[in-house]
Amino acid sequence: MVKMLSKDRCLFSIYDQVLRSGTSISANIHEAEFAQSTSDFISKLSISLKEANETKHWLDLLKDTDCITIPQHESIMSDCKELIALLVSSIKTLKRNASVVVK
Repeated sequence: MVKMLSKDRCLFSIYDQVLRSGTSISANIHEAEFAQSTSDFISKLSISLKEANETKHWLDLLKDTDCITIPQHESIMSDCKELIALLVSSIKTLKRNASVVVK
């Protein structure tokens, strides 16, 4: 999406933010694979969740400024919301399981 949009230089900084926050999601998930502890794993997934939420913001801004169409927004936003739901569920499960082990 960013590759297609980046031809319009007037909003390059927004496109750059979408690219950075969007790619940070997967980078932190991959980093979590080799976490040093459960709390480190949760921390990395939490960072991914924050980045997904930030990406959602930038996508809304692109839609609101007519830089992407409503169908484009809905398509990618659906993926973003699904990622957020998966991350929230994973973090909740990890925290619940971690508290059971501690007790």
